[in-house]
Amino acid sequence: MVVCAMALSVSVPLRTYLSQGEELSARQQQQEQLSAQVEELEQRKKKLSDPAQVEAEARKRLGYVRPGETPYIVQVPEQQPAQRPAGDHSDEQPPWYEELWKSLTGNGS
Repeated sequence: MVVCAMALSVSVPLRTYLSQGEELSARQQQQEQLSAQVEELEQRKKKLSDPAQVEAEARKRLGYVRPGETPYIVQVPEQQPAQRPAGDHSDEQPPWYEELWKSLTGNGS
């Protein structure tokens, strides 16, 4: 009975110790991640202290130009939808020249 009482009295602090060890390792990992993030932000801050870098960021992200410069914006066309099989002409309209010919000859709709 004494052994059971001692085992129960030791089990609660042991369980607490083990759970705190797991929590401590999780907090250390989180601290390492945050330290890496702080280092990245410090490097970014150093880069942005350079006026040339600030100008490059303003040009790239905000589209700023200097007075007298001519800005050009290149728009990339969107991707075309997938081509239909060659035999599938269910809802296609005839080419414009066929419609024009039909309207001139009176054979149209």
